[in-house]
Amino acid sequence: MAHSDDRTVLERSRIGWWLFVALLAAVAAYLAWQFVGLLVLGVFGYYATRPINDRVAAVVDSDWLAAGITVLLVLVPVIALSLYAGYQLLLALQGFLTGTVDPVALLGQYFGLGDVPLAERQSFMRALENPGEFVSNPRQKVLTVLRTGRTVVSAVASTLLLLALSGTLSYFLLKYDDDIADALRQLFGGTNTVAYAYATAVDTDLESVFFGNLLFVVVMSGLAGLAYLGTNLLAPAGLGIPMVAVLAFLTGAASLIPLVVGKVVYVPVLALLAVQAVRSSGSALVFVGATAVVYFLALDFLPQTFLQPYISGRHLDGIMLMFAYLLGPVLFGWYGFFLLPIVFVAILECVRIVLPELLHGERLTLDASMGGSVGADPQSEGDVPSDEYAENRFEERDPQPPADDADDGGTSDSSPSN
Repeated sequence: MAHSDDRTVLERSRIGWWLFVALLAAVAAYLAWQFVGLLVLGVFGYYATRPINDRVAAVVDSDWLAAGITVLLVLVPVIALSLYAGYQLLLALQGFLTGTVDPVALLGQYFGLGDVPLAERQSFMRALENPGEFVSNPRQKVLTVLRTGRTVVSAVASTLLLLALSGTLSYFLLKYDDDIADALRQLFGGTNTVAYAYATAVDTDLESVFFGNLLFVVVMSGLAGLAYLGTNLLAPAGLGIPMVAVLAFLTGAASLIPLVVGKVVYVPVLALLAVQAVRSSGSALVFVGATAVVYFLALDFLPQTFLQPYISGRHLDGIMLMFAYLLGPVLFGWYGFFLLPIVFVAILECVRIVLPELLHGERLTLDASMGGSVGADPQSEGDVPSDEYAENRFEERDPQPPADDADDGGTSDSSPSN
């Protein structure tokens, strides 16, 4: 009776702990959703730079130093160049559409400052351009500058804080990824488990996608930069491409989306060259036509045919990634560009590794039961040798092999022993 009471107390204790764990999981999920942009940006930075960090770590033989070098020399320049390219693009678009450039209004569009009234923005710009107005009406001008400047500074500071925390998260993951992997391995119950096979498949796919994306952006930006520079060198008088570096980076970023590649950038560039050619001389249109052929081959056909299948997301189909990249920002906002591919990979590997056995009522295995050509192989990407796994599966399939004849004195009696 005492044994039964002890068991009841133990079960109640376990139920209480499970409820407490569920509560903590709910709180963690709520906090993660509140800072989802920071988290997915940090995860992207981790997976996009992990192969580089591994190579650096092999040279410097220090996890923290390798992570710091990777973040400072790879991740920070990429973020800075992205911000600069986006700002320059908005600056050019505003100047093209309105004929004038309002930096405060542009910052409002760039950082989401929709609550700054137009009158205050204009007064703020006049006060900066003509400091003498402070003498005539110092109180009003100071209040206007402080009010508008506080909004601008607050938005800029929030954006920089988000990027800094995301970079710090990437650094933390790069430095402690081995420790995190060991902890998860213990939590999952070892390497010879379905949970570990699923986690390693997702981990490998995310590295393939995000590191492939970063590498493809770098390669395409270089090709686009060479193409645009060559155009400016060979173009007839009156033809030229502005902001070559910014347009090259934007071409590389646009090339992440399969099928779209760099069309959204180099087609408007060709349109600009065509307009310039019509205004200068009709004969320059021949040069624009030849440039269009070169752009199509160098920035579209060849990258999409050879580079993208090999570099960007080699384990995953490009059409699937295209839907993830296009629908992510539509569903979630800017961070959806990173979030939806993560969710897509998690769902894909669950369908490949776990779902078929669950539907058929079969025992879960470490194999991918479907979609062998899509996604990572959990066997080859994990740490479990295939012969060990095969041995374990054999033991589970035939747990009681026939007894040796020599052990039972040569008899063939196979009745179970009492």
